[in-house]
Parts: sequence; C-alpha cells; structure tokens
Amino acid sequence: MTSSSLDFMVSRQDLRQGQWQTTPLPALSDGEVLIKVDHFALTANNITYAAFGEAMGYWNFFPAPEGLGRIPVWGYGDIVESRHPDLSVGERVYGYFPMSSHLVIQADRVSKSGFIDRAEHRAALAAVYNAYLRVSNDASHAAPAEAAQSILRPLFMTSFLIDDFLADNGFFGAQQVVLSSASSKTSLGLAFTLKQAARDGISIVGLTSRANIAFVESTGYYDRVVAYEDIATLPRDPTVFVDMAGGGSVRAAVHSHFADQLTYSCSVGGTHWEDRMATPDLAGPRPTLFFAPAQIKKRHADWGPGGLDKRLGGVWTAFLADVAGWLKISEGRGPEAVEAIYYEVLEGKSRPEQGHMASVAA
Repeated sequence: MTSSSLDFMVSRQDLRQGQWQTTPLPALSDGEVLIKVDHFALTANNITYAAFGEAMGYWNFFPAPEGLGRIPVWGYGDIVESRHPDLSVGERVYGYFPMSSHLVIQADRVSKSGFIDRAEHRAALAAVYNAYLRVSNDASHAAPAEAAQSILRPLFMTSFLIDDFLADNGFFGAQQVVLSSASSKTSLGLAFTLKQAARDGISIVGLTSRANIAFVESTGYYDRVVAYEDIATLPRDPTVFVDMAGGGSVRAAVHSHFADQLTYSCSVGGTHWEDRMATPDLAGPRPTLFFAPAQIKKRHADWGPGGLDKRLGGVWTAFLADVAGWLKISEGRGPEAVEAIYYEVLEGKSRPEQGHMASVAA
C-alpha cells in the first residue's frame, strides 16, 4: 500500500514561496479511508483561500508544518484503502482536498450519497467543506463533466448564495450591483444568476481590467462593463458593491465615488491579493465579509431538507450549459505542471476563459 503522500505547500507569509514535501501516511485506523487524489481545479478562488487562510481558517483543513500551508482545492479522488465497512476500494468521490497525491479521511455519517470527514482538526470548521459526494450514487455525474464541476460548482454555489443574500435583503435599496473582478468565475456566476432572475430596476455592472473588457462583454451577463480606471464614469445611483478583487485601491475608488449612495459593501474574494492595503477611512458603509456557510445554514432552516439544492440545481444547470460557449479547459499532470499552473493563477496570468485542472500524479 502507499506509504507517503506528495504535498505542495506554500509559505503562509509569502504565497510565491512553494515547495514539495513527502509526508508519511499513518496506518489506517477503524473508520478511516485513504483517497488517491485524481485531479482538482485551480482557480482564483483557491488563491482567495490562501489569502484569507489565517482570517477564515482555511489553513486548518489540512495541517502543515509550522509556517507552511496546504491550499484547499475541489476535485475528484478514488478510495485506494478502506477501514470503513460501508466504503469500498475503488469508489470515486468529489470534495475538498489539499494539493496532494493522497488524503486520509475519518469517514462518518456515511449514506448512499456521501459522507463527512470527522477528523478532530476539522470538527470546528464549516460543515459544507467537510462533505464528500459518492460519485457512484450521483445520477448527474458524468466523467467528461468532472472538470467543469470542479472548476465552477464551488464558485457558483458562492455566486448563487450572494444573489440569494442580496435578494433576501431587498438589495439594500440599491438600483445597481457593481462587481469587481468581473472576469473571475465567481463574478461571472453571480452576474449570470442576477441576469437570470431579471429583477426589475437592478442593473448589473462589471469592473475589470481593460484587457478583459471584450471577453466580459461577450458573455452577455452584465448590463455594463467598465475598466477600473473609469469607475468615476458610473452613475451615482444607490449601489451595492460586491468586491471579488479584495484590493485596497479598487475598494477605495468605489467607496469614494459612490460615498453615501453606497447602500452595502460586500467583501467576498481576494483576486487582487497583493493590493490588500488598509482602508480605514472609507466613505460609505463599512465592508462586510460574506461567509457562504452562514447563508447556507439560514436557507437550510428556511427551506428545509433539499430546498437549497433544488433551487440551486435549476440555475446551475442553465449556467453549465451556457459556459460551454466560452470555458476552455486544460489539464496538467505531475508536480511540475501543478506548480506551473499554481504560479500562473497566483500571478493573474490566466485568461478569464481558461479553466485549469491539475493532478499531482503524472
């Protein structure tokens, strides 16, 4: 049996400093399974996990040596050893993994659809990240769609929940929603969801770099797309700002322009992870961090079992069909490929239509 895992780790203080380590795997205890990670998505969302690793506990999912972190990713793996009576070798699962070749999971609450990892270090973390889906019992699973599922589904869940949160609060009285990092896949998902809902009186505005304007406009998801340098050209109507970029300069420019016309400022991502300057004297409302698990918990209480999944499913199916027109998927295998993709995404060099899949195994 496999005796070690090959793990990609980064410095928590400098995300540009990555390294590979070989970690011995413990002998499995009762209830544990060993999963060989097949492939996973690498997007700006994973950079956000790293950028907010300390503040939001993302480093705690997969422990690493002092000063290092293992960035969480979404993908697929196969059970190669099992000490759980209800989980068999050869089963394929979808869920939250490190950028590694293998992961040991303490399986609990096993059902036909999936199970959770009840490892002690994950007990206090958001439940949505601890759940694993058993592919054999997922009627919607298709091997060719695994890449799109890994790349987009976690991001789209966040997009859907932000739309739901804003609608649940009457869009805070706004007439337009302004999204930074409009070319990011989470922003594209949110813009698509907002557009699908066709809410009267709500305009969807995307902020992006000049280089990405043509692509963002081509999706048809936004009513208007402007470059960051042109924020001052936007009408000062009552506005909700959804900040996927997380950069201090963009945040300051938006708050300065809209000031008292900014009805809510929602902080979500960190695609501009290097521009995280302090902005203590912002005009308008204080930015509020959006935490998707809190909205999930609320909707489970509001809608009951299956209610959230049912509402999400219809919009997700429509989005998945639409992205086939612009999403370009590539896959790299082996440590060198994983590292190259990571640094490309970290430095923001990927084209917005690009979707990266990676695998530690060559």
